[in-house]
Amino acid sequence: MPDLYAVIGNPIAHSKSPFIHAEFSRQTGQDMRYEAILAPPDGFTIAVTTFRQCGGKGMNVTVPFKLEACNISTRLTERADVAQAVNTLIFDDNEILGDNTDGDGLVRDIVINLGFVITGKRVLLMGAGGAARGVLLPLLEHQPRMLTIANRTVQKARELQQQFSSYGSVASSDYADLVGQKFDFVINATSASLSGELPPLPPSVFAAESLAYDMMYGSGLTPFLQFAQQHGVIHLADGIGMLVEQAAESFSLWRGVRPETEPVIEMLRPEL
Repeated sequence: MPDLYAVIGNPIAHSKSPFIHAEFSRQTGQDMRYEAILAPPDGFTIAVTTFRQCGGKGMNVTVPFKLEACNISTRLTERADVAQAVNTLIFDDNEILGDNTDGDGLVRDIVINLGFVITGKRVLLMGAGGAARGVLLPLLEHQPRMLTIANRTVQKARELQQQFSSYGSVASSDYADLVGQKFDFVINATSASLSGELPPLPPSVFAAESLAYDMMYGSGLTPFLQFAQQHGVIHLADGIGMLVEQAAESFSLWRGVRPETEPVIEMLRPEL
């Protein structure tokens, strides 16, 4: 019997995770099966329990269950504990280890796949929700000169600033106060792209040779990436690389082997 893994969320039909992990297992010769599970909004814990009873070894967790996954974990890694959000579960006897590989996926995509250096640079992170929370610690571990969190509700950005200030240089701001500031990395961690919208970002924030990175992805440029391109930014990236890299980190935690990500990223791009 192959080892059983899954991704759980609601909605879930759109998930690329089954394809990604099938490619990883084929590439590395792992005997495993990976499926997608649609859980009702109030049925996450029951779905996880049922999956474990069927012999499940681990799960990826997506919207809207990352906070609940944190709550049911009996032990958390530091990055999951700091983020207070879990996207990877590892089942071992009576223990549920919760981890968060989102930030690792983002940083690997920026540094390894795209070839940018974060250390000593100015980073603007748009958004103060779960997506932003999950990537802050890995970004700060690369020691940027300053990481500024911008959000429509500035109080939420301030709360994250206070929470993460012990890990590096963190500032908070609303969008209006960004006028006159320049950033080497502008990262969109809001969900605005999913609804075809754009945060009220001043176009002056893009420094020369800056990277505009949207954690969302679609069949073309997201509204944020279109905006960046219209204002002279030539380095543009969507979240496909992050998606594959965070999956590779989960796969490595489960199976003890790290798959090659570049071939899978290239497979996904034509499809999307």
